[in-house]
Amino acid sequence: MMAYADANELLTQIERIGVDEVRGGYSRPVFSEAEAQLREWFIRHAERRGLEVETDGNGIVWAWWDPAGHGRTGAIATGSHLDSVPGGGNFDGPLGVASALAALDVLVGRGIAPARPLALAVFPEEEGSRFGLACLGSRLATGASDPATVHALRDADGIGYDDAARAAGFDPDLIGPDPERLARLAAFVELHVEQGRGLIDLDRPIALAGGIIAHGRWHVRIDGRGDHAGATRMADRQDPVVVAARVIASLREQTLAVDEARGTVGRVHVTPGGTNVIASAAELWLDVRHRDDERVRAIVSAVAAAAADAAEAEGCTVTITEQSFSPTVDFDAGLREEMAEALPGAPVLDTGAGHDAGVLSEVVPSGMIFVRNPSGASHTPAEHAEPADVAAGVVALADVLEHLLTR
Repeated sequence: MMAYADANELLTQIERIGVDEVRGGYSRPVFSEAEAQLREWFIRHAERRGLEVETDGNGIVWAWWDPAGHGRTGAIATGSHLDSVPGGGNFDGPLGVASALAALDVLVGRGIAPARPLALAVFPEEEGSRFGLACLGSRLATGASDPATVHALRDADGIGYDDAARAAGFDPDLIGPDPERLARLAAFVELHVEQGRGLIDLDRPIALAGGIIAHGRWHVRIDGRGDHAGATRMADRQDPVVVAARVIASLREQTLAVDEARGTVGRVHVTPGGTNVIASAAELWLDVRHRDDERVRAIVSAVAAAAADAAEAEGCTVTITEQSFSPTVDFDAGLREEMAEALPGAPVLDTGAGHDAGVLSEVVPSGMIFVRNPSGASHTPAEHAEPADVAAGVVALADVLEHLLTR
């Protein structure tokens, strides 16, 4: 067998791609040069392994291993994403892709004779960092997102999804539900770095996923009246930033009042953005999560009421638009039992982070493997996985895939 790099070495190969010199970490948005280089890196490694590679109309890359010629039905799939949040780490996404390649090498090294095909998959725009819609590729494929909605998306620079796709060599007219392709899959297993402290507290290197808590994103726009910071009396102002501050404070108050709720404003934009200018508009984006779908919506409703009251008092107007909502996901219990047979004693953890596996679970039995993150931090350069834990994750993924491919 030809010697291939292990997952740690594979991650080292991409550690200079998309480095963000300003934020630190990595910025690898969809359709960027950095993401294109990562796609090429994956395709190159897949082809070296003799896999048949195809990119579907939604930009998902599929690399097929079918040494016995079973055909592309009843397949087991694994993989993750390569895009990142602004200033993210090198493990969120790429760890799952590198581990899929390395796990395949383990299976080949074991001389496994699969009874069904294996597909390695790379999903685009999982983070939603460019167009605001997380898990965009998997949502399109499953029909969770309407192509018309995606065609209308624009990034922070005003570039439309269609124009960005064409510039990157993709045909946006091909996006949309792909039930025939997904029907080829019997199961999907995603390995991912843990984005929390569960495995730290358990002192374990890997875990299985129980579920994903509900997750929604909302865009808030507040319009006021721009004016001079020195010449305009406080009582005469219609300042949207004042309303924005109330929205942020309300979100924190509401989420602190609900056990295990999460509420975040990680992005704010003020127009025109001058130090000595009263803003004419302010925009912010809410991220709200909880295991109870209705609790998420109740929090947002309370924040919206506070925003309306603050806008009226300040003489502003406010509009809140839902950008996406993913209900709580409970991963397929039967698949998790099979994964547990391959990984006896592995703990089961829920996660507050969204994943393509959660979207696919609506149409394909799906599961996840988490790898310990000693910092407990994610979406930041502090995100990490120790080499020994990365290696343990590869073996765990290979054990699960062997169990599923040979049954």
